[in-house]
Amino acid sequence: MHEKPPTMLSHGKLPWPRETLVMDTISERTGHLVGVIEERTKDGNRVVSRQAFMRPQGGGLEWDVPLERIKPVE
Repeated sequence: MHEKPPTMLSHGKLPWPRETLVMDTISERTGHLVGVIEERTKDGNRVVSRQAFMRPQGGGLEWDVPLERIKPVE
């Protein structure tokens, strides 16, 4: 059985300014980018995943989506 290496979570660098209106390219849901959380290995500090946190326009519950799935709304 292969065990997942120990990881840690931290705030990641935003690819665009905070509050940029972005879209999830799969669900086509739009919202304001509020943050990025990175999961990294404890040994080697290698990035395992990056999640973008988005808030709907006008407020409401935030949701997260893999960072590679979002792009700024034109």
